[in-house]
Formats: sequence, structure tokens, C-alpha cells
Amino acid sequence: VQLTEFGGGSVQSGESLRLSCSASGYTYNDYCMAWFRQAPGKEREGVAGILSAGRPTYADSVKGRSTVSQDGTKNNLYLQMTSLKPDDAAMYYCAATPTLRCPYGILSAKPSQFAYWGQGILVNVSS
Repeated sequence: VQLTEFGGGSVQSGESLRLSCSASGYTYNDYCMAWFRQAPGKEREGVAGILSAGRPTYADSVKGRSTVSQDGTKNNLYLQMTSLKPDDAAMYYCAATPTLRCPYGILSAKPSQFAYWGQGILVNVSS
């Protein structure tokens, strides 16, 4: 399984950004996918995902400002973020795991539950 993120960059506070993750090497029904992020000096945290709940779930820190979605093939995962804040600045990672290991939602998701990771993409938000 290979995951590749696209769409990071530097934005001003209040602006929007869309991250994309392209997955290959697996059958979409066998895996679930999520976004995590890690800021310098902090632990990796779940941001949003479409997990065993069968619907998008979000961390409280991004709820209402972000939309996670998949395309029809379910090989691509997207994260649309609006009203970005400096606290959103981090390395963002796309992650996938076999359905049998999939957590219910992003709030209960731990990085150790995910078997496959992208290389990460940097998001900078300046005030």
C-alpha cells in the first residue's frame, strides 16, 4: 500500500487549503483512511477520517472548519480546511489501515492502529 499526499503549503491565517491523498496497492473495501498531523514537539494526532463509523469524523480542533471526503473510487482521500489558524500548522499525514483494525472514529483513533502512512506534507499558517 502506498499513500502520497498533495496540496500542502504556506497560507495566511483565515485562508483555506485542500489536501489530497492518493492511495494505491490495495482494494478500497479492505481499508479505511484518515488524516493525522504532527506539530513540532507535539504528538501525532488524528484530524479527520472516514473510519468504521461509516461517516466522516473530526477532531474537535478542526470540526466545523474542515471537510474530509473520498472520491468514488475511494482511492483518494481529501481534507478541505478553511479558516486556518497558526495552530493548524503541522506536518499532515495520510494513513490507512485494514478494515478489521479500523477505529470507530477519529477521536478514538491512535497512530498505532494505522498500518500504512504517507510521507507527510507540510502546512504552514502565518498570522
